[in-house]
Amino acid sequence: MNNNDDKFIIRAKKNYGETSVVSCRMPNDVLKQLDKVSVRTGRTRNELILKCIEFALDKLQIIDEP
Repeated sequence: MNNNDDKFIIRAKKNYGETSVVSCRMPNDVLKQLDKVSVRTGRTRNELILKCIEFALDKLQIIDEP
């Protein structure tokens, strides 16, 4: 029986190696939503942005228009 209800699970953070600083502009309402998720999950804004970008890139499909 594998019951994870009584386990305290912490997943290791991914090591990205070398990084670069990138700046972007986003609407204030998007930033507020991001900050709410950050507080709720205990993840930094940077971690969440990176996870969102990784998710989008993994699911990305480019369609060449004729």
